[in-house]
Amino acid sequence: MPDWVEAGYAEYTKRLSHEINVNLIEIKPEKRVGGKPVEQLLQAEAQRIRSVLPPNCHIVVLDERGQQWTTVQFADVINTWMTTGEAIAFVIGGADGLHGDIKRIAHELMALSKLTLPHGLVRVLLAEQIYRAVSINKNHPYHRA
Repeated sequence: MPDWVEAGYAEYTKRLSHEINVNLIEIKPEKRVGGKPVEQLLQAEAQRIRSVLPPNCHIVVLDERGQQWTTVQFADVINTWMTTGEAIAFVIGGADGLHGDIKRIAHELMALSKLTLPHGLVRVLLAEQIYRAVSINKNHPYHRA
């Protein structure tokens, strides 16, 4: 990832470290060798994603066709998810997206925007929105409605 992605993500996860545990697990994209079809590449990535998901976690897949919430609604949703005590796994696809199997096992499809966004930018935006949601739920002054 470019330095600006690392810096942006680090800033928000540092702020979150006082409130919740955040773990980033990066899956290397499948190499495009020998003209492998995209479906085959995505299937291999899907297997690696499934292998690192925490057991019994709440899976949220980022997809431009997913549910969109306002920031305050997202804070409510995060609060509901957190009350179950399960880990929440946000899954961001690569350049070719995600295999349908990953979308099918998701509990939620979530969109930060209807625009197609690069996955590095999504990482930063998602970290900021999680931080903002947790801040709202903890009555911190970060969010100004």
